[in-house]
Amino acid sequence: MKSSRFDATVLTLCFAFLYIPIIILIVYSFNASKLVTVWGGFSLQWYRTMWSNEGLMDAAWVTARVGVLSATLGTALGTLAALSLVRFQKFPGRMLFSGMIYAPLVMPEVITGLSMLLLFVALNIDRGFWTVIIAHTTFTMCYVAIVVQSRLMTFDRSLEEAALDLGCPPVKTFFKITLPLILPAVIAGWMLAFTLSLDDLVIASFNTGPGATTLPIKIYSQVRLGVTPEINAICTILIGFVTIGVIATSIGTKRAELNRIRDEHVALRGTT
Repeated sequence: MKSSRFDATVLTLCFAFLYIPIIILIVYSFNASKLVTVWGGFSLQWYRTMWSNEGLMDAAWVTARVGVLSATLGTALGTLAALSLVRFQKFPGRMLFSGMIYAPLVMPEVITGLSMLLLFVALNIDRGFWTVIIAHTTFTMCYVAIVVQSRLMTFDRSLEEAALDLGCPPVKTFFKITLPLILPAVIAGWMLAFTLSLDDLVIASFNTGPGATTLPIKIYSQVRLGVTPEINAICTILIGFVTIGVIATSIGTKRAELNRIRDEHVALRGTT
């Protein structure tokens, strides 16, 4: 009993430490006062001001494009990497390949950003929108590979073998059998990659250029001069957007799992 109370107390303190600052930020985004630490009543004026701030809106648009493109590329490459690691247990350079995939997971973002910067300088590539996408794809694909790999480890390969035995080509088998079954993991990987790209500051700051200022960089540059209610407003929108995405992904994954269990039950009834 004492242990359970202690665990509940520690868990409550941890959640309070994590989420109370976020709640305060959300509450003060509706503050009528210009001072973010003084409550002046409820108001939506900072949301209206935020939409008319061209600098913030341009940065938000760049961030959205970078997030979608880098998450899509990272998901495609991460899925292929996971397939290679799971389906091909022995091939020359497998240890090196797996190490290169997992390295960004433990490598500090400063090192990743600096190494990408040195690469672009060595190749004489001008930094800008596409260099940020390449840098984000590099460090997000490893997270996708981990998520998809965990799903492939429990994948029933007899379904693929049955399709191949019936004359289905390997590529068609992948798109008709394999991909639909691992799709929840692929979607979860895409959402994780998009969230990481949306949140990144360090790597983007090393590899950005003129016309490619992301929202985290814009917010950081403004916060250094003082927090404004506009920053609270746009951060609240980002929190809401990410929360909706996480909830939607969770619901979709649960529904896909329920549909899979239902289909298995139907198949078992058909064989009895």
